[in-house]
Amino acid sequence: MYQALYRKYRPKTFDDVVGQAHITRTLQNEVKTGKTAHAYLFTGSRGTGKTTCSKILAKAVNCPNAQDGNPCGECEICRGIDAGTIMDVMEIDAASNNGVDNIRQLREDAYFAPGQAKYRVYIIDETHMLSTGAFNALLKIMEEPPPHVLFILATTEVHKVPATILSRCQRFDFRRIGSEDIAGYLEKIAQNEGVELEHSAGLLIGKLADGGMRDAISLLDLCISYGGAVTAAVVAQAAGLAGNGHLLALSQAFADRNTASALEQIGQLHEKSMDMERLCSDLIAFYRDLMLLKTVEQPQRLIVALPEEMEEMKPLAQGLSLSQILYTLSVLEDVQSRMARTANRRTELEMAVVRVCNPAMDSSAEAVLTRLEELEVAVRRGVAAPAPTESSQADGEKPAPALPLAREPRRKKTPPPDIEPPLDLKTDPAPLAGSPGATPFLAWQEVLGRLLKTNPPLFAALQHSDAYEKDDLMLIDAKNELFFKLIRENEFAKDSLRDALMAQTGRRYRLGPYRAQEQPSVKAEEDPLDSLLTSAKNAGVAVEEK
Repeated sequence: MYQALYRKYRPKTFDDVVGQAHITRTLQNEVKTGKTAHAYLFTGSRGTGKTTCSKILAKAVNCPNAQDGNPCGECEICRGIDAGTIMDVMEIDAASNNGVDNIRQLREDAYFAPGQAKYRVYIIDETHMLSTGAFNALLKIMEEPPPHVLFILATTEVHKVPATILSRCQRFDFRRIGSEDIAGYLEKIAQNEGVELEHSAGLLIGKLADGGMRDAISLLDLCISYGGAVTAAVVAQAAGLAGNGHLLALSQAFADRNTASALEQIGQLHEKSMDMERLCSDLIAFYRDLMLLKTVEQPQRLIVALPEEMEEMKPLAQGLSLSQILYTLSVLEDVQSRMARTANRRTELEMAVVRVCNPAMDSSAEAVLTRLEELEVAVRRGVAAPAPTESSQADGEKPAPALPLAREPRRKKTPPPDIEPPLDLKTDPAPLAGSPGATPFLAWQEVLGRLLKTNPPLFAALQHSDAYEKDDLMLIDAKNELFFKLIRENEFAKDSLRDALMAQTGRRYRLGPYRAQEQPSVKAEEDPLDSLLTSAKNAGVAVEEK
């Protein structure tokens, strides 16, 4: 009979456990020195190795041939524990044996000496499911346990375990396993199974597993069943990842404030039997990805998506401000919480779409901030208020007359000396001849204020700096050479600065360095009296200096 891969490749020793070195190293040292505790508590998300480490620890403390804290895996005790035939090691499922009578029976059996092994080990899985009476019954024996008893409690919800139990256990927190670690382990399994696994596919499985090794191996098992090499496309198909084309189209309609198009798309998805609550959840996840694309330097580590899908999302993220993304997330989160309490889920989602496409109809703080930012950008561009949307015209409202926006007169300031022409900051060409015509950029401090929120390291490198404007070129006079290194080698730094300038001025600038050319030194004026004395002496006139 075929054995599932997650069972076939379950770790047998502490050295085989992936991603939990901070725990396995401690347990090995305790077994090796004979200083094991009488009770352990293993907590963490599913599939991170809690039950696996419990069984390895049970073998290690009972194995007569333990080596460096690891069980040998060959002796009768180790094989019996693996097969479940050693009655001294009991694994109890607290989800189905959570009553006080079950724990009372455990207490009565615990006082008997072990029959084959050195210790009687009780592994209580899903400990948080025990009833209050069961916890109280367990507490009594954990206070004064027999010397031959070892308790190992495993739970995914440690906050539900009473503090009286926690205080009597050594607690170990299992971390989520990184995608790179999962991909490396899956590649070893695929090699042993004679299957070709692409590294990108392994990384995608690791992201989908959300840090759980068991889920990752199960998904790999499913992908292998498809036959042939395991690629990212195969993983997406096996995991049921639907394309994000409909999410891109909906988000573009939101960005264009096209209410009619967004509602029509939702109607088409509803006709295809798309669950509205699932659609709302997918939109929340999609806008979360847009938020990460907007704020994180390497978002591919945090986003579960195919590379080509991520490339399609980048232009949309660049065209939206962070406040617009956060406002949309807030509206969608709000409607998702209401969907669970109503049968009219489609109507709830359509109401949310109208609010997203028309922030003027929303009185929340996020909507007000979004409208204020749009007005600021409009004022800087020197344009009137945005045209009314279709929904406002449909209500019979007449659009207010657009008022001309007066530009603030620029203060006169002495223009800077000749400057170097624009340079491509990706390279570092030799300085060319200077060219005049740049004027001081008066809103530079406001730009730095925006940059502080999106890229603090770049903000720090621009302290005590100035900027000069020449057509579509922004020349930056930075005292810190770190700025030129960041802007030359880091695309995120350059995009952050351009986005901050865009948000402040409504214009897209090219970037360049500014360095004033050295002015020729002015020779000190000669004293007129000294000049007169020199002339008199040259003419032969006797001059007496006193």
